[in-house]
Amino acid sequence: MNIIDYAISHSRVIIGILIFILIAGTVSYITIPKEATPDVNIPFIYISLSQKGISPDDSERLLVKPIEDEVKTVEGVKEVRSTAYSGGGNVLLEFNPGFDADKAIVDVREKVDRAKGDLPNEADEPTVNEINVSAFPILLISLSGDLPDRTLQELAELLQDEIETIPSILEAKIGGKRKEQVDVIIDVRAIEGYDINLNTLISIVNQNNMMVSAGEQDTGDGSFAIKVPGLYESIDDVLDTPIKTFGDSVITFRDIAKVKRTFEDRKSFARVNGKNSVTIEVSKRVGENIIDTVNQVRNIVNEAQKTFPQNVKISFSQDTSKYIKDMLSSLQNNVIAAIILVLIIILGSLGIRSGFLVGVSIPGAFLSGVLALSIMGFTVNIVVLFALILSVGLLVDGAIVVVEYADRKINEGLSITESYALASKKMALPIIASTATTLAAFLPLIFWPGIAGEFMKYLPITLICVLTSSLFMALLFVPVVGSSTASIIKILLHIILPLIAALIAFYLIKIGKEYIIGFSFLRIGLTILNYLLPTALFIFVSIKIIPFINKISNSLSAPVKEISKTAVVLSAASNASPLELPGFTGFYAKLINKLLSHPSKVIIFAILILISVQFLYSRIGSGVEFFPEVEPDLSKIVIYARGNLSVEEKNNYVARVERIILDIQKSNNEFKNIYSISGNISERSEDSEDFIGSVSLEYVELEERRPSKIILKEIMEKTQSINGIKIETREQESGPPRGKPINVMLTSPNKNLLFVEASRLKKFMDNYPGLVNVEANLPAPGIEWEIKVNRKQASKFGANISSIGNVIKLSTNGIKLGEYRPDDTNESIPIYLRYPQEGRTLDMLQNLRVNTQNGLVPISNFVEIVPKNRTGNIIRVNSKNAINIKTDVDIGIFADSKMKELEFALGLTSEVPTFRGRQLNNIQTFDLNSNVRAKLTGESEDQKEAQKFLTKAFAVALFLMLMILLLQFNSFYSSFLILFAVAMSTVGVLIGLMITGQAFGIVMTGVGVIALAGIVVNNNIILIDTFDYLKKEMPSVKEAIIKTGAQRLRPVLLTTCTTVLGLLPMVTMTNIDFITREIKMGTQDTQWWVQLSTAIVFGLIFATLLTLIVTPSALMLRENIKSWYLKKTRS
Repeated sequence: MNIIDYAISHSRVIIGILIFILIAGTVSYITIPKEATPDVNIPFIYISLSQKGISPDDSERLLVKPIEDEVKTVEGVKEVRSTAYSGGGNVLLEFNPGFDADKAIVDVREKVDRAKGDLPNEADEPTVNEINVSAFPILLISLSGDLPDRTLQELAELLQDEIETIPSILEAKIGGKRKEQVDVIIDVRAIEGYDINLNTLISIVNQNNMMVSAGEQDTGDGSFAIKVPGLYESIDDVLDTPIKTFGDSVITFRDIAKVKRTFEDRKSFARVNGKNSVTIEVSKRVGENIIDTVNQVRNIVNEAQKTFPQNVKISFSQDTSKYIKDMLSSLQNNVIAAIILVLIIILGSLGIRSGFLVGVSIPGAFLSGVLALSIMGFTVNIVVLFALILSVGLLVDGAIVVVEYADRKINEGLSITESYALASKKMALPIIASTATTLAAFLPLIFWPGIAGEFMKYLPITLICVLTSSLFMALLFVPVVGSSTASIIKILLHIILPLIAALIAFYLIKIGKEYIIGFSFLRIGLTILNYLLPTALFIFVSIKIIPFINKISNSLSAPVKEISKTAVVLSAASNASPLELPGFTGFYAKLINKLLSHPSKVIIFAILILISVQFLYSRIGSGVEFFPEVEPDLSKIVIYARGNLSVEEKNNYVARVERIILDIQKSNNEFKNIYSISGNISERSEDSEDFIGSVSLEYVELEERRPSKIILKEIMEKTQSINGIKIETREQESGPPRGKPINVMLTSPNKNLLFVEASRLKKFMDNYPGLVNVEANLPAPGIEWEIKVNRKQASKFGANISSIGNVIKLSTNGIKLGEYRPDDTNESIPIYLRYPQEGRTLDMLQNLRVNTQNGLVPISNFVEIVPKNRTGNIIRVNSKNAINIKTDVDIGIFADSKMKELEFALGLTSEVPTFRGRQLNNIQTFDLNSNVRAKLTGESEDQKEAQKFLTKAFAVALFLMLMILLLQFNSFYSSFLILFAVAMSTVGVLIGLMITGQAFGIVMTGVGVIALAGIVVNNNIILIDTFDYLKKEMPSVKEAIIKTGAQRLRPVLLTTCTTVLGLLPMVTMTNIDFITREIKMGTQDTQWWVQLSTAIVFGLIFATLLTLIVTPSALMLRENIKSWYLKKTRS
């Protein structure tokens, strides 16, 4: 304890360090990079495969399987999921948590390179991508207007180049961009008349579109490089390519075709607010400040827009920096509110000095914690903000305990320096032990497995930094600043009062100068006076106020004139009984005195309350949810339709839905942007094959619109009149589980059986009560045309598969002749040989002719065109065919209960589910074929893993707490008594959930219970530590318990009141903005924390009663048992 004496005797050093921490912490808080999500390694690697025109069956056999066979042997692979679809496929590798991302990506690329030899020659190069959260878009920029696609794309490319000059930008990717291509539209009669062979044509183009490096010559007079430039640079180069010669005549493309630079066939439509659009997805580099980056992007876009055409509208959406700014604002407002509320309580209870000390300790602990995070290279992200907001209710306890003890000693007549030194020494071990137990509660969360653990590890690390800082604040800085309060106030007054006088004089003269017009000599004099008078006034006031300041300083440092009777009675040295005290303290002492006569009854009553509340909660509780439901900023209308719809037909359906939403917007003005996309969209967030498009809605601020669910309900009602489509709604999700909450995955080696069983199960789930929006990635009904070639018959005419295939390609997507790179683009543009538009129909396929050695032969001589059922996307999991059936739950129903029912219905568990304590015996069951395996994945899996880990974490935390408590008290009874108090505090949590009607949130309420354990332990440690000291001083144990309770009553109530008041804005979902002076209720940022704060507030209120009544009774019960045992041994 010499450290404390040394610190107080060298107070200027400690105060200097505190000032440095406050300044450096403030600078760190301003400059530390802000991110939406932590930069974590997501254990997924994505392999993309593509080949134009390939069918799903061929994609599975030729693309997916060769890759699967190679990559499944990569070390650390947990699961291999693959999808084969028309035009390509993909393979998604999931790795075990804690994998080495760098080694995994290298191993996967090596395996893919090895498998390339087994892929078709026409297949594009496979790409291997690491999924990284930091690479996700932070901002979406939409360019819309009544302009041609080319103009919008050119403007987007200009913006893209400008944005990518920002150092913190990783990539600006243009979405909705149609790729350019050169179409060589051939004249069928000309190509047949000139007897041009297609294979020869392809070869001629490749031979004429190449760069030849002919070497160099060294003539002795110099050295010269020689090249033969042959690459196409313009469309004229393509048109002038010689195709065939007849004597002196040369046939070029000009003679047999029209060449035009155009876009690839339209596959999709994108609109913003009903107008054509192109989007730019902006991603930032790892560790860069998201708020600064987005501001720079917005500035560049706003500057560039000045040079754009007037009818181009630029809109920003999905700005993730907004969430961080809201969270930072919420944190700042909560901290300010906590300081104000704590100051009110402390000022009312302990006076100005104590209020000032506690008020300094809150920002001191926060800023030193942020400084530590900055030094360690951390960024401020949503999890760090979560931890900082959570710590509002934890970091003030130690300072309050020290300040309260010092205040009591000052009122006993001790000097201020002695009081603070004694308070720090006396409370050091209990505060260290209580802080250690709080940290022990959170320490196991560092080892949270999986992706959730990678995110959540920032929570305990941040809390360790902040709570360790609060420990130093309580035991070192508060005593030093408290003992030096008089000197600090003296210095501050010496600076502030003269400065105020000088500033008043400065601004009065400055205002006076503005009214003197035309008298330049007076203005010069006043300018000189404007600086001289304030300086002189500053010196004059500084001298004159010396006696006044000394008087204030002496009064602050002087001992109290009247010694408090209450403080003397509660002192350990006094033999007076607290029963004699007036007021609430005396009432409490009398109450404890009566209860201590029946300690066993109090304990039994407490246990009965624990059991009855848990039983009551099982009956009327609202259930369990993984993450709290937060009012979204974004929603999506998802549109499905079945059949062989063209791109235009799909667009028409989506446009009809869009027009209804635009009409709602005209009347209510509730959306910032309405973004629609339709057509043949490869949106992997939608598994269903009949997905034709979506309309994304970005809402205005919450207070300016109706709740999202009401808006979506109106849209659903008004779109019911559109026949032929199915519509679902999606809301932006706030927590880790994404997508529909219930996902049943069926796997089987028998594909046909799998489809049959999946169809049956989907029908079963469609009719299951409480389930809505059921979707499955079953093949959508439709037809495809298969061209069967009779090889024997074809060979008679001199035709083969290659020549037949090339002719058919002419009437579909075209034959790729090669590529060229003009000067006006950064990308290579492919060249396609095609029939005219009127030749690209189904009827024309029958009339196609192949150029053979025997002349032109109709393909109908050896080809049969037959319709067949369309093969949909093929899903595989660990090399087995799989079908996913996903569903939402109806409003007011928690997914957890329906997941348990489905597990029982599918025979995955024999445990009959319960609802509010009663078994559900009328559950419909589904008889699944034994050759098909079912598994519940998605939120169900995440929830089970989280529950399992948090249960283990809580057990480990209790064990660590027990060890720390045994180290502190060397008593099993005291240690288990404190842990019993932790268990009892959960009663308050359950009562709070029943009163507010909230569900038990596995993440938020679970973390709140762990935080509550730390607070409850703090109060009990200090109470039992005080009792262990007082029982040596008091004549009887009962008197020691009564004095302990009376002595600890004020600090326990103060810590409870300050914590409850600090968290009250979160409980009531109130955000008080102290800068704009606005009060907002129920905003999104407050909805995040309501479960957490409710758990702590209600649990703490109940635990306070527990600490003040049950803990003293338990201590008395131990003494009664001891006495009874001693009597028995003596008899």
